[in-house]
Amino acid sequence: MILRFLVLGALLIGADALAQEYPARPVTVIVPFSTGSASDVMARIVLDRIAPSMGQRFVVDNRPAAGGNVGTAAAAKAAPDGYTILMSASGPLAANKVLYPGLGYDPEKDFEPISLYAKLPNVVVVSAKLPVQSLRGLVSYLKEKPATPFGSVGNGSSQHLAGAFFEQLAGVRMTHVPYRVTAQLVSDLVGGEVPVGFQLVPNVIGQLKAGQVRPLAVASERRLAALPSVPTAAEAGLAGYESSAWFAFLAPRGTSRPIVDRLYGEIASAMGEPAVRARFAEFGAEPMASSPEALARFISAEVGKWREIIATAGITVDQ
Repeated sequence: MILRFLVLGALLIGADALAQEYPARPVTVIVPFSTGSASDVMARIVLDRIAPSMGQRFVVDNRPAAGGNVGTAAAAKAAPDGYTILMSASGPLAANKVLYPGLGYDPEKDFEPISLYAKLPNVVVVSAKLPVQSLRGLVSYLKEKPATPFGSVGNGSSQHLAGAFFEQLAGVRMTHVPYRVTAQLVSDLVGGEVPVGFQLVPNVIGQLKAGQVRPLAVASERRLAALPSVPTAAEAGLAGYESSAWFAFLAPRGTSRPIVDRLYGEIASAMGEPAVRARFAEFGAEPMASSPEALARFISAEVGKWREIIATAGITVDQ
């Protein structure tokens, strides 16, 4: 019995020492999206904030391909020593588990969750040329014109899934038009060729300010600081309609808990700082932090939610 306590004490002391020594060299952060994208910029804001207090640089390794799957899979296979971590999002960590049967990793089993740090809600928007002023008005319009197109940046994207979810809750049918280039999608939205969208604020902020695109509702439980006058979907008459791109930090499965806890504490501290929160508000993002356990539960809940929505809509993607 005494030996058991001595061994346990030694392990605890070793864990504490590991947490205090970490990190002893720069940490690579795999970001499975392109440099300059909203997800990349927000990750860098957090990493730049925590680097001084952790005493090391965080080196971003952008690996954009296959909707974020390639970079996320690479992180799953990295050594679990705390020197390679992952910033990923709702697509690779939830929806893609349903959309891509041969994903090459399991977001629920192959990572140690660290912290959720932001949500970027979808906003229901229409071209200013569309004679619709409210969410209820849009539902009525779509019931009269069921072939009305809505655009997204591709099959299985956050915008596509948000549109499919909207159809199911509102009882309407639209025509999905996938684009490869966001700029062309926004141009057609403004022009009225594809007059409805379920966009992320960074994609349309200029057009919103110019009055070329009209926001009808935010798919979130709270209004956005970036769009304070725009009601939530529930306020606008569509209860339960919540759809966001969300972002989180994770580590490869097997990374020690002291390292995970150190990273979580630093991230949580950063997300509480007014300067960081103000930067996130510029993107229309909701800054936040969640414990590793809460993030694990959240990912599993999101996988279940989107599995049902995707199955009902019959959404598939080209692999």
